[in-house]
Amino acid sequence: MPKTLKKIGLMALLVTAGAVLGMAAAPASKEKPRATSSSYAPVVITEDFTAIFNRMKAAKPGIMKRQMDLLQKRYDLSNRPAQGLTMSRGKAVQEGVRVKLPQGLTWDKLAAMSPAAIKEKGLYPAGFLPLPHPNHAEGGMVFPKFHIDEIKKQTGRDLTRFDLDFDLPDIFLPEFPPPIYLTTRPDLGDVSKGQLVTIMNHQELFNGILNPKQLEGLRLLVNPFMQQQFNQTKDRRSELPSQGVSCFDCHVNGHSNGATHLVGDIRPQEFRHRIDTPSLRGVNIQRLFGSQRALKSVEDFTEFEQRAAYFDGDPVIATKKGVNILERGSQVHFMAEFQALLDFPPAPKLNVFGKLDPQKATEAELRGQEIFFGKGECAHCHMPPYYTDNLMHNLKTERFFKPQMVNGRMASQDGPIKTFSLRGIKDSPPYLHDGRLLTLEDTVEFFNLVTGTKLNDQEKKDLTAFMRAL
Repeated sequence: MPKTLKKIGLMALLVTAGAVLGMAAAPASKEKPRATSSSYAPVVITEDFTAIFNRMKAAKPGIMKRQMDLLQKRYDLSNRPAQGLTMSRGKAVQEGVRVKLPQGLTWDKLAAMSPAAIKEKGLYPAGFLPLPHPNHAEGGMVFPKFHIDEIKKQTGRDLTRFDLDFDLPDIFLPEFPPPIYLTTRPDLGDVSKGQLVTIMNHQELFNGILNPKQLEGLRLLVNPFMQQQFNQTKDRRSELPSQGVSCFDCHVNGHSNGATHLVGDIRPQEFRHRIDTPSLRGVNIQRLFGSQRALKSVEDFTEFEQRAAYFDGDPVIATKKGVNILERGSQVHFMAEFQALLDFPPAPKLNVFGKLDPQKATEAELRGQEIFFGKGECAHCHMPPYYTDNLMHNLKTERFFKPQMVNGRMASQDGPIKTFSLRGIKDSPPYLHDGRLLTLEDTVEFFNLVTGTKLNDQEKKDLTAFMRAL
């Protein structure tokens, strides 16, 4: 063998031997593999349900305390109803700015600062940051207790979660149950007659008012179907096997009860947005559906919710838990036809063009209307008569704060959000797509800051008065 090859062979042998000796000498690594983000949830659950139940129930008090501490830190949660102002059926409307400012700061001082300065000094109000789910790492549908109690009373279904409770106080949620107004029968007023519409009473309330297609659509909207947390598998979040949830468990009486969830179309988990359930009132004039999904028809929205949103957009999980495959030509069509009948509440001070009748409006409301269409810049997106442009807009709130983790939610940006209609807005607290703004006064302060309109105190009050009249 040539000397060169012998040399190479010897070197290779020495390197191999050294590597073997080194491996033998090195201590075994105790570091666990790092967790990686995944678009997929585990399908096969190996933990016994009793163990899951006991573990998550025991953790619940700590999780809820963390969330309630966050709310107390962000907001003034006291009961301060506006005098002489109620929602359509009489529930008090909460007033006043509830978002807390950093110590020593005023709203005028904050509005005078540049976004860069606010970001650099960390002065963006915590209540303007994205609001996390009560347990963001877990997510899923969570219902207010008043709704849980009424559904259990009427139907026997229990929407209680053993791992979580709803977080926002009842005073900041829509009235319950909300009235139902129909575009086809405005002469009837509230066709719900003050009742929560369920599978138990929809026939007696609507037979003779709706046609057979619409009545079948309503039946499907109040009929429970399997859902991610409410089903019969051992990775459910109800103590007993569940019959599921209905569309109207969130969109109560075609409106909203403030129930929350996480969007199904964002990953990883910490970047998913909390959802404040939007009202279905006025969907007949809308051209976009879902706060960020930009679905183009109410049929698409209806089908998307059942096939995807109920199961976090995971078709394998949906199959496991019992997805309800709606037939688009009949069931989806019937459900959409009923939803398209849901009207806004009456607004007696508005004329046929959606603006104030000077003979009926107060001076403050009329001044607020001028601000809305002028200095406030509101009408760029919220155009009458329904006060939406049916588009999406990105407020670029990330100009004001540095990315930060908030109770498991990575607050980094909001992205484009659909322009919600402002008709009947006083009946639909809380505000913004994730419910972070508890009152209309909070909403005015938020937009005054992020759009740079620099309204004074009187202008803010007048603008709020106008929006309450819509």
